Amino acid sequence: MNNNSPNLFQINLPRFQSWLTIVAICLLLGSLGLGWLVKAASIAIGLVIITPVVGFLGFFWWLRRSVVQAECPVCNYPLQGINGNEIQCTNCGELLNVDRGILIRQTPADTIDVIAVEVIQD
Repeated sequence: MNNNSPNLFQINLPRFQSWLTIVAICLLLGSLGLGWLVKAASIAIGLVIITPVVGFLGFFWWLRRSVVQAECPVCNYPLQGINGNEIQCTNCGELLNVDRGILIRQTPADTIDVIAVEVIQD
């Protein structure tokens, strides 16, 4: 027999050894009537994997619903805020409330907000 020729039918067991061990343990526990232990471990591993994924998707769903991108009503500077919170414009310093997707200027009680309009006479 030539020792320099490759053996085509050799199986590389170290690569699969850990998986074969896990499968063998699961089969042994199942045959001994401890299948519930295998099922409990499978559920625990599933929860460890699925819970962060669901939490991540839930966070991004909440983020899309809650974050508002709008312009400051005073200086038209683009701002971002979270619904129901108070923010301050980084450009002009005006205090603003974020309510239902819009930015509302905070004004003291009994203040009338006036917008100046230029009138051109002919």
